[in-house]
Amino acid sequence: MTPPLGTPRLLLRPLGLSDAGQIQIVFPQWEIVRHLAARVPWPYPSDGALTFVRDASLPAIARGEAWKWTLRLKSDPVRIIGGIDLQKSEDDNRGFWLDPAFHRQGLMTEAANAATAFWFDVLQFPILRTSKAAANIASRRISEKQGMRVVGVTERDYVSGRLPAEVWEITAEEWRKRVAPRFV
Repeated sequence: MTPPLGTPRLLLRPLGLSDAGQIQIVFPQWEIVRHLAARVPWPYPSDGALTFVRDASLPAIARGEAWKWTLRLKSDPVRIIGGIDLQKSEDDNRGFWLDPAFHRQGLMTEAANAATAFWFDVLQFPILRTSKAAANIASRRISEKQGMRVVGVTERDYVSGRLPAEVWEITAEEWRKRVAPRFV
């Protein structure tokens, strides 16, 4: 089960089917999808969010393979501004997206810290790995702030095409040595 989490400015609410409508409005922006895995359809179909939440996300959560949250400002708890998820996978345990109107405010760093703390402190996994397009500078900065390091370089298919990619990693021990904010 995915519990609600929080940060000083954000509510991380478990993803539900009723969230698909808002996600459909915010998500299909090139700035959001260009560095996501090529399995994200583009142009984004009119039922893309509903199909993804209903047919992929909720079943993965039910199987205990994923934990997914919507991101909402505490000052506007009804409005979805992004999403973050954790999943059991070899090289890609965390993913996220944020409405570009909210970029460059440190919000995703807060969300990533809460999700990472949940991964290590609640789920008790020993390692967190994230895979990202090397060109995704904002995502790379979040990994750097968290003390992650590049452990692999490859190429992957993204919505914007085949790009150099990096796998970043941090261990539970390394995470716990850092002064990382915990979820509230």
